Amino acid sequence: QVQLVESGGGLVQAGGSLRLSCAASGGTFSSYVMGWFRQAPGKERELVARINSHSKTYYTDSVKGRFTISRDNARNTVYLQMNSLNPEDTAVYYCAATTYWLGSSRESGYGYWGQGTQVTVSS
Repeated sequence: QVQLVESGGGLVQAGGSLRLSCAASGGTFSSYVMGWFRQAPGKERELVARINSHSKTYYTDSVKGRFTISRDNARNTVYLQMNSLNPEDTAVYYCAATTYWLGSSRESGYGYWGQGTQVTVSS
């Protein structure tokens, strides 16, 4: 059983930065595909970025060039560095884990989820 715990959310002004962390326990972290999702009020949860065991990455278009996903297998942690934040980035951010890259573009492809961390960007 994999447990995921996010941290690093908070309130930031537009143009600012935050780094989210997701610490994993249980399972073999280095073999997992890790994803960051977000859910804004009244909207569906969407994939923000994902990273596989070889550090191959994917970003949704709206965050390309601003967000960076990375992982530290020695620390069983995945990060999301978020720069140039804007109010549209306000959401609850979740990390998730799955075994397979194929299917990791969809929420349904993930079997393990963290509890979420709130990110609020003020204008």
